[in-house]
Amino acid sequence: MRFSEYEMTTALTAAVKEVLGTQRRDVRKGRADIEQVWRDMDRFKRYQVLEAVGSQVLPVLVALPDVEVAAGQSPAFTDDQIRSAVEEGLDEDGGRIRRRAAVAARVALVRLTLRHLPPRTGADASGPLDSP
Repeated sequence: MRFSEYEMTTALTAAVKEVLGTQRRDVRKGRADIEQVWRDMDRFKRYQVLEAVGSQVLPVLVALPDVEVAAGQSPAFTDDQIRSAVEEGLDEDGGRIRRRAAVAARVALVRLTLRHLPPRTGADASGPLDSP
C-alpha cells in the first residue's frame, strides 16, 4: 500500500505519543499532558522513539495490499491482511511462543498506527494506488 509522507508521519507520530502515554506514569495518572511531554523532549529523544516504533511499523504498512479508498475515508484493512503483512516481515528467530508474542505485539502496534491515519483528500483518494 502506498501512503503519502504526510499520512505516515501523522499516523506514526500519533501512535508514538499514545505509546509514550501508556509508558509514562505521570501521563497515565493525568498529571502531565502528552503533548507537553512531547514538546519537552529534545529532538534526538523524539527521533529515537520515532525510529524505534517506525522500524517496526513502516515495513508492515508498505507491505499491506492496495485497497480502494474513498475521499474523506482512511484505508481499512482486515485482521488477516495485517497479520500476514506482519508475519512476512518477521525473522524466524526464537521459538513458537516468542514468535506468536512478537506477531501479536506488532499487529497491535500496526492497528494503533492505522487508527491514526488521516482521511484521504480528494486528490490522493482513488482506486488501487498503483493504477496509472
